Amino acid sequence: MAGCALALAGCSEDDSQDPPPPPPPPKALVVGHRGASALRPEHTLESYRKAVEDGADIIEPDLVSTKDGVLVARHENEISGTTNVSEVAKFADRKVTKTIDGAQLTGWFTEDFTLAELKELRARERIPQIRPANTQYNDQFEIPTLVEIIALAKQLSEQTGRIIPIYPETKHSTYFQSINLPLEERLVAALKADDYTASKATVYIQSFEVANLKALRQRLGTTQSNWKLVQLMEQEALRPYDFTVAGDTRTYADLMTEAGMKEIATYANGVGPYKRSIINVDAEGKFMTPSALVRNAHAVNLTVHPYTFRPENSFMPTPLKVAGPDSTRTPAGLIAELHAYLDAGIDGFFTDDPAVGRQAVDSYVP
Repeated sequence: MAGCALALAGCSEDDSQDPPPPPPPPKALVVGHRGASALRPEHTLESYRKAVEDGADIIEPDLVSTKDGVLVARHENEISGTTNVSEVAKFADRKVTKTIDGAQLTGWFTEDFTLAELKELRARERIPQIRPANTQYNDQFEIPTLVEIIALAKQLSEQTGRIIPIYPETKHSTYFQSINLPLEERLVAALKADDYTASKATVYIQSFEVANLKALRQRLGTTQSNWKLVQLMEQEALRPYDFTVAGDTRTYADLMTEAGMKEIATYANGVGPYKRSIINVDAEGKFMTPSALVRNAHAVNLTVHPYTFRPENSFMPTPLKVAGPDSTRTPAGLIAELHAYLDAGIDGFFTDDPAVGRQAVDSYVP
């Protein structure tokens, strides 16, 4: 009997115990938007590294193609605002005017450069008026390839002891298909070529277009359980560019409805909406009642990762701004903003400042 008491903590007739408490809900994921782009020039290995050091769960590269078909990380294929290309005399004649997704742009485009040529350029801060401190890093960092980003994620995983997922976005999918540089084929090949992304790390593949995600789902089926497809959504009145090309008059607002979410759930695992589609602000900048977007998404088991949460006055709702110019940082304001969205039930979020995003998640009390 003594042994029974010691082994089972009691062998009495009354074995009733309170059931264990339910596990806490998973914490919202902090996605380092273009890395830690509030603190380093965006889409550089240094920005991604800083994001992980500051507590990001995931790093996010936007992908475009070089002339020789290599995927590199830039927010846009037009790179005059994020590199020193305009000051490199040998590339002066590469300046051209193109129509990208219906908009006419003049500048220098990644698809007109080989990878070797792009590696001669250096990254610069995209919004120096808002992030003047980042200009100290101008011309120090290269444009990274997807392969280099995967290698960095693997290295950071070993250093931190946690798997660092990546969240690549295919930019201007229809455009790159039209010039025979389709992004999706090269993305799948690169992800499968490294065992880290092929089987170990979660990979979220995102796009503002629809047809390419549907094609990826059809191609992949259920063969890559660690890859998740995410339908990005711009403001409600806008349309996916492939809808425009196909003559489909639906807008992102249509995709946010119950019926729209049901369709998305047939090919994707989550949605990435513009944050104001979840909680808008009134004329005074005060938060309004949350929309039905999160509820509609969760009803069909889609995760919700809105964008983009930034720490500077320029991006803050009026009640959360602090005294000072647009470039003034307001971490407390960003935390308050994120807590409102966590209350609305989001599953993660894109932020330019993962350190503050991490504080918001860790301090949040449902």
